[in-house]
Amino acid sequence: MDKLFPSPVENVDPVELYAADNRPGPPGRPWVLTNMISSIDGAVVVDGLSGGLGGPADKAVFRAIRGVADVIVAASGTVVAENYGPPQTPDHIQKMRVERGQDPLPRIAIVTNSAKIDPAHSVFDPASRPILVTREQAEASRVDAIAAVAEVIKAGSDTVDLGAMLVELGKRGAKTVLVEGGPTLNAAFVAEDLVDEFCLSFAPILVGGNGPRAVGAMDSSPAYPMSLDRVLHEDGLLFHRYLRNRT
Repeated sequence: MDKLFPSPVENVDPVELYAADNRPGPPGRPWVLTNMISSIDGAVVVDGLSGGLGGPADKAVFRAIRGVADVIVAASGTVVAENYGPPQTPDHIQKMRVERGQDPLPRIAIVTNSAKIDPAHSVFDPASRPILVTREQAEASRVDAIAAVAEVIKAGSDTVDLGAMLVELGKRGAKTVLVEGGPTLNAAFVAEDLVDEFCLSFAPILVGGNGPRAVGAMDSSPAYPMSLDRVLHEDGLLFHRYLRNRT
């Protein structure tokens, strides 16, 4: 993999690059990093899944970015559609994590207003107990069923309060939170200006149609300035890292 920007460097290691990035958490909450892949015309799924856009290079960057996260956040619909399992990280990344003071593996946090997800889903692994984040008014019987296989956080009354969720994750030791979508959840983070870093991979594919974008539709259209920090390239894919410009 080669770095194109800000200065060209051949044969870089994405694991080392993403691990070396500075991520100072804002006051009172962890740093929020979003990672998505898109076609060059903006599509984030092919036949309903993101896997059709990627390849070996994308998987390498995906593993590198997951390697820096303390908690991986995804909406329940994404967890089901993409068939999430417990987090898996190569041994050498686990070793790097431990040396940095992190747990060997990140935790999965599933965001759902309804708590409607099958407790038998593969993401609920007793060896790597995930977190389920839901609202206070979620149906009690569903929450109780999930509580048998996951740690439950209630944040917000009518809908999940993402800011309150981040505070709770911070209390559990999270310094870097990785958001993997889907687009609706990404939009909720953007609407509240909670995204500190946006990693966007571009696959050399034209998809067409009117499918979802990396950030879904919102009632209002905020325009938050971002700074391009880095661009990587391999096998025709471009990997962009943007940082929220809060100055």
